[in-house]
Amino acid sequence: MDREANLFILPALFFFAAGTVYGFLTHFHEWVGFLAILLTGGMFLMVGYYFRMLAKRHGKRPEDRNDGEIAELAGEQGVFAPWSWWPLVLAAAAALGFAALAIDWWIMAPAAVLAVIGLVGWVFEFSRGQHAH
Repeated sequence: MDREANLFILPALFFFAAGTVYGFLTHFHEWVGFLAILLTGGMFLMVGYYFRMLAKRHGKRPEDRNDGEIAELAGEQGVFAPWSWWPLVLAAAAALGFAALAIDWWIMAPAAVLAVIGLVGWVFEFSRGQHAH
């Protein structure tokens, strides 16, 4: 994960430096560009920091080591729900949201309701206990 973390942290440093230079060149009169560049660096930094945390938590992966073998990656890769219909509900909500941008803003309300229903359904799909299905 160190390569992935560096892939995001190094551009973050570039954007922070470029934003500072941009601020000085515009004498800090043009705030939109200055803040946009700094926020872009912040977004890169958040992802890079997340990858650093994953590297500390999980250690070196086989693809990070020179002596790593392909067979070490065999087995289960995660928990996926191939029978889930909730991504389709979220896709319909996104389609309605984009249609609202093109047609009229009132369509955004049913899109938001449908998005909340789809997101809650997908998050609690594997819940155990009282609300399990």
